[in-house]
Amino acid sequence: MSLRGRIQAGALALASAPLVIFLGTWEGRGQNTVYADQLAGGLPTVCMGITRHTSPFPIVVGDYWSPGRCAEVEQLVISKTQLQLADCITNPDVGQNTFDALTSHGHNVGVPSTCASRAVALINAGRIADGCKALAWAPDGKTPVWAYVTDAHGRKRFVPGLHNRRLAEMKLCLR
Repeated sequence: MSLRGRIQAGALALASAPLVIFLGTWEGRGQNTVYADQLAGGLPTVCMGITRHTSPFPIVVGDYWSPGRCAEVEQLVISKTQLQLADCITNPDVGQNTFDALTSHGHNVGVPSTCASRAVALINAGRIADGCKALAWAPDGKTPVWAYVTDAHGRKRFVPGLHNRRLAEMKLCLR
C-alpha cells in the first residue's frame, strides 16, 4: 500500500502531536510576530517556520499572527508537506517516526530538496537506517550535511544548530 493509502487508512498520521512538538523544538514556539530569519537570508517567517513558500497567506515582517491562526496554518502547512512527501517516498515500509523526521527535514529545507536527497533515495531503496543517517551525514559518515547556510557573498558557513537538528531528525528517523 502506498504512503498516501496508509495515510487514508489511518496507519500514518498527518501532523501528529509528537511531530508538532518536535517541530516546536526546532522552529520555536510563540513567534507570533513575523520576523526576518537571518539564517534564511532575511526570509519573513512566523509561528513554527511558516514562510511565503509554505503559507497560503502573505507573510509580512512585523505582522502579528494570533496563536489560533498559527495553529491553524501550521496544521495546514504540515499536512501539505506530508502529502507532498508521500508522493516521493515509495517505500511502503516507512513508519511514523521516519515519516515525521522526513517531514521536519522537508519543513526546514523544502520538500523538493528532501525528495531529491540521498536520504530519501536510500529509504526508497529499502535502506531505511542508511537513509536516516543520511539526514545528518555525508557518505563518509563524518561530514555533516544540510547544516550550512550561504551568506550574501556566496560563502558557506556551518551552523551547529542546524546540525543538531539534523542529528535529532536522524535519531527520530531511526526509532
